[in-house]
Amino acid sequence: MLFNVTRGELADIFGEDRLATLPATAFPPATGGAEGARLLQTVGVPDGTLHLREPDEHSGRLPLVQDVVHAEDFDDAPADADEWPVIGWLLNAHLALDPGSGKVHAFDADGETVQELHTDVSSLVQVALRFQRVLEEFSFSGDDGGEEADFERLEREVERIRQETSSVDPLPFQDDETVWSVVGEEIAAGQRFRGDSPGARSLYG
Repeated sequence: MLFNVTRGELADIFGEDRLATLPATAFPPATGGAEGARLLQTVGVPDGTLHLREPDEHSGRLPLVQDVVHAEDFDDAPADADEWPVIGWLLNAHLALDPGSGKVHAFDADGETVQELHTDVSSLVQVALRFQRVLEEFSFSGDDGGEEADFERLEREVERIRQETSSVDPLPFQDDETVWSVVGEEIAAGQRFRGDSPGARSLYG
Protein backbone atom coordinates (compact mmCIF):
# COMPACT_ATOMS: atom_id res chain seq x y z
CA MET A 1 0.00 0.00 0.00
CA LEU A 2 1.31 3.43 -0.96
CA PHE A 3 -0.30 5.27 1.96
CA ASN A 4 -0.61 4.23 5.59
CA VAL A 5 -4.30 4.69 6.32
CA THR A 6 -5.99 3.22 9.36
CA ARG A 7 -9.53 2.86 10.60
CA GLY A 8 -8.59 4.71 13.77
CA GLU A 9 -7.30 7.73 11.84
CA LEU A 10 -10.50 8.02 9.82
CA ALA A 11 -12.71 7.47 12.87
CA ASP A 12 -10.88 10.19 14.84
CA ILE A 13 -11.57 12.70 12.05
CA PHE A 14 -15.06 11.75 10.88
CA GLY A 15 -16.50 9.44 13.53
CA GLU A 16 -17.35 5.78 13.10
CA ASP A 17 -20.83 6.52 11.78
CA ARG A 18 -19.39 8.41 8.79
CA LEU A 19 -17.21 5.56 7.54
CA ALA A 20 -18.49 3.30 4.79
CA THR A 21 -17.12 -0.22 4.30
CA LEU A 22 -17.90 -3.19 2.09
CA PRO A 23 -18.45 -6.72 3.42
CA ALA A 24 -16.11 -9.48 2.28
CA THR A 25 -19.08 -11.32 0.79
CA ALA A 26 -19.68 -8.42 -1.62
CA PHE A 27 -16.58 -9.32 -3.63
CA PRO A 28 -16.19 -12.20 -6.08
CA PRO A 29 -14.44 -15.11 -4.32
CA ALA A 30 -11.25 -14.58 -6.31
CA THR A 31 -11.17 -10.88 -5.39
CA GLY A 32 -12.15 -10.75 -1.72
CA GLY A 33 -8.66 -11.55 -0.49
CA ALA A 34 -6.96 -8.88 -2.60
CA GLU A 35 -5.22 -6.19 -0.56
CA GLY A 36 -7.44 -3.41 -1.89
CA ALA A 37 -10.60 -5.35 -1.14
CA ARG A 38 -9.43 -6.02 2.41
CA LEU A 39 -8.76 -2.30 2.91
CA LEU A 40 -12.33 -1.47 1.88
CA GLN A 41 -13.62 -4.12 4.28
CA THR A 42 -11.58 -3.06 7.32
CA VAL A 43 -10.73 0.65 6.93
CA GLY A 44 -13.38 1.98 4.56
CA VAL A 45 -13.77 5.50 3.23
CA PRO A 46 -15.37 8.67 4.62
CA ASP A 47 -18.89 9.11 3.31
CA GLY A 48 -19.38 12.24 1.24
CA THR A 49 -17.66 13.10 -2.03
CA LEU A 50 -16.89 9.46 -2.76
CA HIS A 51 -19.68 6.89 -2.54
CA LEU A 52 -19.15 3.16 -2.18
CA ARG A 53 -21.50 0.93 -4.15
CA GLU A 54 -24.23 -0.90 -2.30
CA PRO A 55 -24.09 -4.67 -2.84
CA ASP A 56 -27.10 -6.17 -4.61
CA GLU A 57 -29.86 -6.79 -2.07
CA HIS A 58 -30.52 -10.28 -3.44
CA SER A 59 -27.07 -11.66 -4.23
CA GLY A 60 -25.14 -9.56 -1.71
CA ARG A 61 -22.50 -8.97 -4.37
CA LEU A 62 -21.09 -5.83 -5.94
CA PRO A 63 -21.90 -5.33 -9.62
CA LEU A 64 -19.16 -6.14 -12.09
CA VAL A 65 -18.02 -3.74 -14.80
CA GLN A 66 -20.01 -5.73 -17.35
CA ASP A 67 -23.15 -5.06 -15.29
CA VAL A 68 -22.87 -1.26 -15.46
CA VAL A 69 -21.13 -0.43 -18.76
CA HIS A 70 -20.22 -2.10 -22.03
CA ALA A 71 -16.45 -2.43 -21.72
CA GLU A 72 -16.10 -2.95 -25.46
CA ASP A 73 -17.27 0.66 -25.91
CA PHE A 74 -14.14 1.83 -24.09
CA ASP A 75 -11.10 1.82 -26.36
CA ASP A 76 -8.61 1.67 -23.48
CA ALA A 77 -10.40 -0.89 -21.30
CA PRO A 78 -8.21 -3.88 -20.38
CA ALA A 79 -9.35 -7.22 -21.75
CA ASP A 80 -10.38 -8.62 -18.36
CA ALA A 81 -12.12 -5.46 -17.11
CA ASP A 82 -15.59 -7.00 -17.47
CA GLU A 83 -14.98 -9.15 -14.39
CA TRP A 84 -13.75 -6.41 -12.08
CA PRO A 85 -16.01 -5.44 -9.16
CA VAL A 86 -17.39 -1.90 -9.20
CA ILE A 87 -16.56 -0.52 -5.77
CA GLY A 88 -17.77 3.06 -5.92
CA TRP A 89 -19.02 6.13 -7.70
CA LEU A 90 -17.31 9.51 -8.11
CA LEU A 91 -18.87 12.32 -10.13
CA ASN A 92 -20.09 10.55 -13.28
CA ALA A 93 -17.59 7.68 -13.14
CA HIS A 94 -17.89 4.09 -11.96
CA LEU A 95 -14.84 3.06 -9.92
CA ALA A 96 -13.67 -0.49 -10.49
CA LEU A 97 -10.97 -2.48 -8.70
CA ASP A 98 -8.55 -4.54 -10.78
CA PRO A 99 -7.75 -7.34 -8.31
CA GLY A 100 -4.67 -8.35 -10.27
CA SER A 101 -2.78 -5.05 -10.23
CA GLY A 102 -4.64 -3.48 -7.29
CA LYS A 103 -5.32 -0.36 -9.37
CA VAL A 104 -8.59 1.56 -9.30
CA HIS A 105 -10.00 2.51 -12.70
CA ALA A 106 -12.62 5.17 -13.47
CA PHE A 107 -15.14 4.31 -16.17
CA ASP A 108 -16.91 7.41 -17.48
CA ALA A 109 -20.05 6.07 -19.11
CA ASP A 110 -20.93 9.43 -20.68
CA GLY A 111 -17.59 10.01 -22.32
CA GLU A 112 -16.87 6.31 -22.88
CA THR A 113 -13.41 6.75 -21.39
CA VAL A 114 -11.54 4.73 -18.81
CA GLN A 115 -8.59 5.95 -16.77
CA GLU A 116 -6.24 4.45 -14.23
CA LEU A 117 -7.23 6.63 -11.28
CA HIS A 118 -5.25 5.14 -8.38
CA THR A 119 -2.27 2.84 -8.10
CA ASP A 120 -3.92 1.16 -5.12
CA VAL A 121 -6.93 1.52 -2.81
CA SER A 122 -4.93 3.26 -0.07
CA SER A 123 -4.44 6.15 -2.50
CA LEU A 124 -8.21 6.29 -3.12
CA VAL A 125 -8.88 6.40 0.63
CA GLN A 126 -6.19 9.03 1.19
CA VAL A 127 -7.49 11.46 -1.44
CA ALA A 128 -11.08 11.00 -0.26
CA LEU A 129 -9.95 11.64 3.32
CA ARG A 130 -8.05 14.81 2.46
CA PHE A 131 -10.71 16.39 0.30
CA GLN A 132 -13.52 15.47 2.70
CA ARG A 133 -11.55 16.98 5.57
CA VAL A 134 -11.22 20.28 3.68
CA LEU A 135 -14.97 20.29 3.01
CA GLU A 136 -15.76 19.72 6.68
CA GLU A 137 -13.14 21.91 8.34
CA PHE A 138 -12.34 24.83 6.05
CA SER A 139 -13.96 28.11 7.05
CA PHE A 140 -14.18 31.38 5.18
CA SER A 141 -13.57 34.57 7.14
CA GLY A 142 -17.03 35.95 6.36
CA ASP A 143 -15.44 39.32 5.67
CA ASP A 144 -16.41 40.62 2.21
CA GLY A 145 -13.08 42.33 1.91
CA GLY A 146 -11.25 39.12 2.66
CA GLU A 147 -13.12 36.87 0.22
CA GLU A 148 -10.36 36.89 -2.36
CA ALA A 149 -7.79 35.93 0.27
CA ASP A 150 -10.09 33.17 1.51
CA PHE A 151 -10.35 31.62 -1.93
CA GLU A 152 -6.60 31.89 -2.40
CA ARG A 153 -6.17 30.03 0.89
CA LEU A 154 -8.67 27.39 -0.23
CA GLU A 155 -6.92 27.00 -3.57
CA ARG A 156 -3.61 26.48 -1.76
CA GLU A 157 -5.21 23.72 0.33
CA VAL A 158 -6.43 21.95 -2.80
CA GLU A 159 -3.08 22.39 -4.53
CA ARG A 160 -1.27 20.97 -1.50
CA ILE A 161 -3.42 17.84 -1.69
CA ARG A 162 -2.64 17.53 -5.40
CA GLN A 163 1.10 17.89 -4.90
CA GLU A 164 1.42 15.68 -1.83
CA THR A 165 -0.64 12.95 -3.47
CA SER A 166 1.19 13.18 -6.80
CA SER A 167 4.57 12.81 -5.12
CA VAL A 168 3.49 9.30 -4.07
CA ASP A 169 0.84 8.36 -6.66
CA PRO A 170 0.75 10.42 -9.87
CA LEU A 171 -2.47 8.85 -11.17
CA PRO A 172 -5.26 10.76 -9.31
CA PHE A 173 -4.13 14.12 -10.70
CA GLN A 174 -2.24 13.01 -13.80
CA ASP A 175 -4.09 15.62 -15.88
CA ASP A 176 -6.92 18.12 -15.63
CA GLU A 177 -9.46 15.57 -16.88
CA THR A 178 -9.34 13.04 -14.05
CA VAL A 179 -12.41 12.98 -11.82
CA TRP A 180 -10.34 14.00 -8.81
CA SER A 181 -8.93 16.99 -10.72
CA VAL A 182 -12.49 18.09 -11.46
CA VAL A 183 -13.52 17.60 -7.82
CA GLY A 184 -10.52 19.66 -6.73
CA GLU A 185 -11.48 22.48 -9.08
CA GLU A 186 -15.04 22.46 -7.75
CA ILE A 187 -13.86 22.60 -4.15
CA ALA A 188 -11.42 25.45 -4.93
CA ALA A 189 -14.34 27.35 -6.48
CA GLY A 190 -16.31 27.09 -3.23
CA GLN A 191 -18.58 24.27 -4.35
CA ARG A 192 -19.33 20.97 -2.59
CA PHE A 193 -19.51 22.45 0.93
CA ARG A 194 -22.41 20.88 2.82
CA GLY A 195 -24.95 23.13 4.51
CA ASP A 196 -23.86 22.20 8.04
CA SER A 197 -20.14 22.75 7.42
CA PRO A 198 -18.24 25.88 8.54
CA GLY A 199 -17.41 26.64 4.89
CA ALA A 200 -21.05 26.53 3.80
CA ARG A 201 -22.27 28.59 6.76
CA SER A 202 -19.72 31.34 6.11
CA LEU A 203 -20.38 31.27 2.35
CA TYR A 204 -24.15 31.12 2.36
CA GLY A 205 -25.11 32.36 5.82
